[in-house]
Amino acid sequence: MDLLPAPLLLIFRLTSFRPGTFLLVGIPGLEKFHLWISLPFFSMYIFALLGNLVLLFTIVREQSLHKPMYLFLSALTLADLLLSTTTVPRMLAIFWFRVGDISLGACIAQVFLVHFIFFAESGILVAMAFDRYVAICNPLRYVTLLTHSVIWRLELAAVVRSFCLILPIFQLLLRLSYCRNRVIPHSYCEHMGVARLACTSIKVNVVYGLTVILLSVGVDVVLIAVSYGLILRAVFQLPSAGARRKAMSTCSSHLCIILLFYTPAFFSFFTHRFGGHSIPRHVHILLACLYVVVPPMLNPIIYGVNNKQIRETVISMLSWMGGQRN
Repeated sequence: MDLLPAPLLLIFRLTSFRPGTFLLVGIPGLEKFHLWISLPFFSMYIFALLGNLVLLFTIVREQSLHKPMYLFLSALTLADLLLSTTTVPRMLAIFWFRVGDISLGACIAQVFLVHFIFFAESGILVAMAFDRYVAICNPLRYVTLLTHSVIWRLELAAVVRSFCLILPIFQLLLRLSYCRNRVIPHSYCEHMGVARLACTSIKVNVVYGLTVILLSVGVDVVLIAVSYGLILRAVFQLPSAGARRKAMSTCSSHLCIILLFYTPAFFSFFTHRFGGHSIPRHVHILLACLYVVVPPMLNPIIYGVNNKQIRETVISMLSWMGGQRN
């Protein structure tokens, strides 16, 4: 079948679909480079798995890390693991084996998981910003305000909010009637990529998707900005430069993760909807693919490098394991 000319091969694939099946094509326009593209993606995925598992194991095992900041970080780490594992294995199957067929149910389930994890991570980042605000602006009440019970409630609220936001998207996709052309020019299923294959109007999907982003993630960004505005005001009021440096160093890792999370997400979201043809499609898809693997890979590195307590704990654990082997 692969010996057929490209147009005939596409027609064959379009007319040989089983009912309820879609075809993910990877990165459109870069199909001949899929094997080479897969190598860095596979490497980043392995690093993301190992880094997040080590970080999660370290926080769970070490009692001294059972503090609000690290408990929020463990939730973020778990979300990163789920996000990359939900998308990257299927992406690699497309790159390596051209296995792009995916059932309607599996595709919509992937849409649900990808967007659910995204909104949950956004909520966790807001909780982490609140944690840093209390630690710097109201340190005397830090222990009494951020108890384990409050932490679990904040994390549960992030999960419940995400579920409530995504459930309508799940229903909106299921109500659509899909055309014969079921080729998704992407490496994984996402809301608008699937909705655009429908034969019926998707105006409700477009409006709801835009509204949810602006009223949930937009509000999250505003809350984080307000938190850090108050933090900066408190830091600049500290008497010595050393104290200001120490206070800001506790926020540097979180700030890096915020930028790493929101910058590509908003760029991809707005250029996908309003960029028109000014940005090539393969650039959109490549950025969307990098988004699900680069932040999960870099987050453990950022916290491991910037956070002395995590770094020393990991080193001591590795030394202990090495001593046990000897």
